[in-house]
Amino acid sequence: MKTISRFALKSILLLSIACSLSLGVHSCKTDNIIADTIALGPPVETEPAETNYEPAFVGQTRAPGVTSSPGYTATAIISSLQNPWGITGLPDGRLLITEKGGTLRIATSAGELSPAIIGLPSVDAAGQGGLLGLCIDPDFSANRLIYWVFSESQAGGSVTAVAKGVLSLDESKVENVTVIYRATPAFAGSLHYGGRIVFDRSGFLIVSTGERSSLVTRPQAQDVSSSLGKLVRIAKDGSPAVGNPSFGQGNAKPELYSIGHRNPQGLAIHPTTGDIWQSEHGPRGGDELNHITAGANYGWPTITYGIEYSGQSIGDAIQQKDGMEQPVYYWDPVVSPSGMTFYSHNHLPQWRNNLFIASLSGQHIIRLVIRDNKVVGEERLLAGENQRFRDVAQGKDGALYAITDQGRLYRIY
Repeated sequence: MKTISRFALKSILLLSIACSLSLGVHSCKTDNIIADTIALGPPVETEPAETNYEPAFVGQTRAPGVTSSPGYTATAIISSLQNPWGITGLPDGRLLITEKGGTLRIATSAGELSPAIIGLPSVDAAGQGGLLGLCIDPDFSANRLIYWVFSESQAGGSVTAVAKGVLSLDESKVENVTVIYRATPAFAGSLHYGGRIVFDRSGFLIVSTGERSSLVTRPQAQDVSSSLGKLVRIAKDGSPAVGNPSFGQGNAKPELYSIGHRNPQGLAIHPTTGDIWQSEHGPRGGDELNHITAGANYGWPTITYGIEYSGQSIGDAIQQKDGMEQPVYYWDPVVSPSGMTFYSHNHLPQWRNNLFIASLSGQHIIRLVIRDNKVVGEERLLAGENQRFRDVAQGKDGALYAITDQGRLYRIY
């Protein structure tokens, strides 16, 4: 019979207690617990909340704190990026990075940085706009296709747009560029573009769009005839994906996948289940992590755990409503969650299937331990670096790579 250490037994007991407290049930999966050896502590957030709103269930916010043990190392391998925004891995282990001003670059794990890659359409880089998230085609090794999101100037303002193109063999330019999707209507503002893009397990693109921040456009997050404040699901040519939900209304845009989002800057596919997870910026309080279901309404601006920046309540100041989904987790005060990824490598087994989220105003990387689609532990990585973390991706070598607004690329291993 295999002997289990006293520490491992204690960890299993503590996680079992956390699951019972956090999930309100009497059982919890303990897969890979020995590898995780999770020890629970007080919540990592110690500042007072901006609101006095009550969570819908225990564990929806301020989950128990956890600590990576054994630890990890983190090194800033590049410090000369210009406002990097998105990062994704290439099949050979290098990293493809967007810079907000409109530049695409390739970085190596040794800290080498390519010259600017040309050929991309111009971007509207005012405010929160620019060259945003990106991903590569599942068949990139054969077709060299990349996809990216950017803010595009239009008559009447700007839109969140999606383009694709072929990375040239010499990696100096992107060729055969085509804009395949535009989130309409256009708006004369420079905030809340959303901007993440990932492939789902069916080979369709999931794209996040913001509601553009204005009180005028905010209600469009609930309007199925608008692309604003949504997750959209499209084919590689930009057409609506097969199997999208109908939303029960004849005027609903066929590309819509979920609605009721504010400024979603995080998207990730769970490596085991294939489920879509999303993070979005709340107002003053109420940053959210959502487990996405096709056709679901995530509530903004009707329900929220935040308030206006002025301190005023939003709408009817309600947090729950029939027909609207609750966030799996929320932060109050805000941490400004941006790009995110699940960890799936064997290098750090304790991190397998954990979710890592780049935090802007929080100036750290969030590690979330998730069991049965509930957050049971939270850790803050690199909190002493004083960096606004914009995106994080897993490399082929099992390291996490994170970019910051200040121009750094970190290797976390």
